[in-house]
Amino acid sequence: MKPLDRRLNAWRPDLADARLRSQVEAGRFAEGRLMQLSEPLVGLHREPCADARQVTQALMGERVRVFDVVEGWAWGQLETDGYVGYLAVHALSSDTIEPTHRITVPSTWTYPEPDLKSQPAVQVTMNAALTIAGVDGRFSRLADGRFVFTAHLKPLAEFETDFTAVAEMFLHAPYYWGGKSIRGLDCSGLVQLAMQACGVTCGRDSDMQEGELGQPLRINDHDGLRRGDLVFWNGHVGIMRDAATLLHANGHHMLTVAEPLREAITRIPSGITAIKRLQ
Repeated sequence: MKPLDRRLNAWRPDLADARLRSQVEAGRFAEGRLMQLSEPLVGLHREPCADARQVTQALMGERVRVFDVVEGWAWGQLETDGYVGYLAVHALSSDTIEPTHRITVPSTWTYPEPDLKSQPAVQVTMNAALTIAGVDGRFSRLADGRFVFTAHLKPLAEFETDFTAVAEMFLHAPYYWGGKSIRGLDCSGLVQLAMQACGVTCGRDSDMQEGELGQPLRINDHDGLRRGDLVFWNGHVGIMRDAATLLHANGHHMLTVAEPLREAITRIPSGITAIKRLQ
């Protein structure tokens, strides 16, 4: 039997998700309780401390199934992509509100008044889920009483159609391990953000994406590549911007860049492991 992926299954020796009762051994099992991200962007860590490695980030409005809370840290599983880790409990609310809209631009602001000069303004980033209670001129009023520019929103069920165009919005964004916003993101975070904006279910890490997304192409034939093809290496992924140019967040440039695919192939020693096409 294939071992459970601990990134996607809430399982510790002392505690596990009750849904895993027949699959793992643990000191006790818990159903967990649903909570919701109340802050714009929150790191999910491998261990319950701020200097532990960040494995991904959770966005405002995202729901988390929390199994344990100790010394200010919640151990839980994100509802959106199933990732498991620790996040600061102060970023969570027990009062879950059904979101109605999502942010469609790399970042925008929420304001205390329907006035772009009002303060304090709070930054929110693409794919954050918000609950809209009404419209006041060019601004929409959130359920918490703040306001956001209406043109930067779409209903949750209304998606983009070109994930490559979404990814292009993040050109020059800084590289940041585990990040998934314009403030900083990694290679698979860029792919996941773009896919989710288009309504495509997408795993968080590049190996998950390689296994789940699209149909395989021949890895040694690069002449027929086209916009939107995904190119995978061991631990890395990029999106073809056109037949010859790779768009990817990477640690070499410490940025999201568009560069010739042939240059990336020369520089990345592991060699391409897969090329996938979604359409």
